[in-house]
Amino acid sequence: MLQFYINTLFEIAMGKHSEITKRFLLAAKYQEIQALHHLSSNCRTVEAIKDMIHQLQRERGMSNVFLGSKGDRFSAQREQQIQSSQECEQDLRSLLKSLYLGNHDNGQSMRLLSSITFALQGMDHLPNLREKVSALQVNTLESTNAYCRLIAGLLDVIFEAADVASDPEMTRLLVALFNFMQGKEYAGQERAWGAIGFSESQFDSTLCDRIHTLTESQQQCFETFSNFADTEEQAMWNALATGEVSGNIQRLREMICSLAKGGGCSSELSEVWYDIATQRIDAMQLIEEHLTTRLNQQAELRIKQAEDELRNHELLVASLNNTPAHAGSPFTMLFDSSVKGLRGAEIREDDLVESATLSAHKSFYELIRGQSQRIEEMAGQLAAAKQALNEQKVIDRAKLLLMQQGKISEQQAYRKLQTSAMEQNIRIAELAQRVVQRAAK
Repeated sequence: MLQFYINTLFEIAMGKHSEITKRFLLAAKYQEIQALHHLSSNCRTVEAIKDMIHQLQRERGMSNVFLGSKGDRFSAQREQQIQSSQECEQDLRSLLKSLYLGNHDNGQSMRLLSSITFALQGMDHLPNLREKVSALQVNTLESTNAYCRLIAGLLDVIFEAADVASDPEMTRLLVALFNFMQGKEYAGQERAWGAIGFSESQFDSTLCDRIHTLTESQQQCFETFSNFADTEEQAMWNALATGEVSGNIQRLREMICSLAKGGGCSSELSEVWYDIATQRIDAMQLIEEHLTTRLNQQAELRIKQAEDELRNHELLVASLNNTPAHAGSPFTMLFDSSVKGLRGAEIREDDLVESATLSAHKSFYELIRGQSQRIEEMAGQLAAAKQALNEQKVIDRAKLLLMQQGKISEQQAYRKLQTSAMEQNIRIAELAQRVVQRAAK
């Protein structure tokens, strides 16, 4: 041990980079590559969960029509959809097992693994729910709530995957995807409520309010999505939002609110509503697929870039052993004026002429400094990308507090936040933060 310290001090005294400095530089790059591989695994999980949620949303809608018609409609379609859901679930379970259970020291977030566990527990009991629906032992509201809870659990996995991502570009993609999928889920819940009303041939003001609230929630999610999506994805969404299918949905929404004022309708409209709402949701799935494809491509690209950078690092470190150093070399953080030093000092070191024999040592230091600066820049970009996620957490917390304090529903809590924010001319996230802070006192 004493000889190690003597050798290290000798290297420093001679102006060389110590062996441990070189090893830490490479270790940092190794860790970056490992983190990117973990992130790539999470991206594959996100894609599989995206498919699972889509199948459950279809199954939920068909179950609503089936229950609302007392088993007269969508019986065969529902059985086929259950088969599709089961196949997708099996694929998801196999993927999760291969990615996360092969090695207990897999470097994944505890919160992410916990959210996966919670969602799997819900899927474990799906057969029981399906049996109750088939036997007409639950009503449309109970069935819808059960499916919504499971889908919310699966969305939490995507939320955690976005929250633990360490690459700014991929974090932006995950934030865009999470918000788009959340908006699509609200569209699915709107389809469910509409199916309940049409299948029962009646609507009331409460159901009309629910449809209106879900419409507003969709708009908020899709607005956040648009802030983080690329131009192609934005164009895809704008085409859908202004297209014929969305126009038909809006006309049916207006019909629902009109029926809520009094009067009935044919229960056959439940299939019309379901078909049109499904066309819109299926079109949303194309945008989801575009996002997940780009996400996986970006993961592969970042891994390749990091591996190329590692090879360049290794070559540079090897070249240092054959390059003479100079005791007065300026290529060190001790004499770098861009590094924080004495507060208030305005002294700037004179630029020293670079010697050809020092080029490798200068490159090594610039590599270290560049890596440090890039991490700082990434931290800023990550903070901006994750602000939307943090705001969503605060809003959800504030809604829960209002629900507990006022014994009101989630929709009523959100509407209360929304109305109060408009009255005070502040953002909902800012008001939600105040609600949470008051509760903490």
